[in-house]
Amino acid sequence: MAQAASALELSSTAFKQGEKIPSKYTCDAQGGGVNPALNFSGIPANAKQLVLTMHDPDVPKNLMPSGNFDHWMVWDIAPASKGIAEGAGGTMGSNGTGKAGYIGPCPPDREHRYFFRLYAVDIPLTGKTFKDRAAVEDAIKGHILAQAELMGRYEKIKK
Repeated sequence: MAQAASALELSSTAFKQGEKIPSKYTCDAQGGGVNPALNFSGIPANAKQLVLTMHDPDVPKNLMPSGNFDHWMVWDIAPASKGIAEGAGGTMGSNGTGKAGYIGPCPPDREHRYFFRLYAVDIPLTGKTFKDRAAVEDAIKGHILAQAELMGRYEKIKK
């Protein structure tokens, strides 16, 4: 009897689902923080690549009319990958500041939620560039084999 495929999973050794993201990975860290280590499992056998995004949907609308801020985009991740190491990356796109790379949580007003989303896709994205998370999500629409989500919370340290 064949075993059922396991569901795509995204986890971190730094924090668990719904927990506080340690300040080491935020703007409160010296140097602005590094990305947390992330672990992947249950990747579909027919996946061509993995895509990872991180965003904050709790930004005050007077600061960002969409209410969203993109913190990180990584694509061209090999499906054989078991995760992303702390402080590492891959082919990265622009975050909400317009610069490529990870930018740690830095909520201006209160605790915010931060969603890490991992997509297993059936198309290669090697050599592609994307201006923002919406462009990546548009490119993979209709090609998502599985997705997983990890949500962490953070409130800026009051000084």
